Amino acid sequence: MLQIMNTSKLFNPGTPDEKTALMHINLKLNPGDFVTVIGSNGAGKSTLMNIISGVITPDVGQVHIDGSPVQHLPEHRRSMWIGRVFQDPMAGTAPRMTIEENLAMAYARGKQRGLSFGITSKKRAFFHDEVKRLGLGLENRLRAKVGLLSGGERQALSLLMATFTKPQILLLDEHTAALDPARAELITKLTDNIVRELKLTTLMVTHNMEQAIRLGNRLIMMDKGRIILDVPPERKKDLTVPQLLGEFEQISGHKMSDDRVILG
Repeated sequence: MLQIMNTSKLFNPGTPDEKTALMHINLKLNPGDFVTVIGSNGAGKSTLMNIISGVITPDVGQVHIDGSPVQHLPEHRRSMWIGRVFQDPMAGTAPRMTIEENLAMAYARGKQRGLSFGITSKKRAFFHDEVKRLGLGLENRLRAKVGLLSGGERQALSLLMATFTKPQILLLDEHTAALDPARAELITKLTDNIVRELKLTTLMVTHNMEQAIRLGNRLIMMDKGRIILDVPPERKKDLTVPQLLGEFEQISGHKMSDDRVILG
């Protein structure tokens, strides 16, 4: 379970560049929740993800994972509970290492590490079976350098690595935005399958409104550092993009002007 309580973050306080990134955010994800997050640039989506993962410390408020406060723990300490996939396919993998070395590194997350990754024949067989689930043929290229893979292949590998150890919280930070439509749809389907199969508690930021409606069991909309709309499962299943845009305009008092927003 993830719980964010009365959390705020102000950047550059007391300067002309002062900006409120988050203001009194309260959010609770129950085990197995898959929550999509939509909003314009500057709405606070990335700041929210960074506060959950430990990249940023909130000015006030608390972040609890499974009932324990983690807001003062550094990012590396939280990695045993949190898996994260970034927008940039290059960010989640080490390009000079092989596929199996990357997988071994992800497999060791939260465990005591020695001087080597210790890729045994048993582990290699396990990696082979896990990678085969992606349906990209990468199971036959375990010793290939990750830098030789396409963006879609690297993002699929990043998704697998982030979910390898069944994290308590999975953060997906616009993880399909940098891909072409065909690869983006492939990663979207893989995401839905993996989250459902492993019953992962997931928070996914997206600029694709159709995707935000189609995936998950809840949807939240952010604007100017606040959560302005939280759509529960019973409403989300019948929600349309025009309805979502209409609710945004009614609540916020302005139109969504972000050019990056994709309607469907």
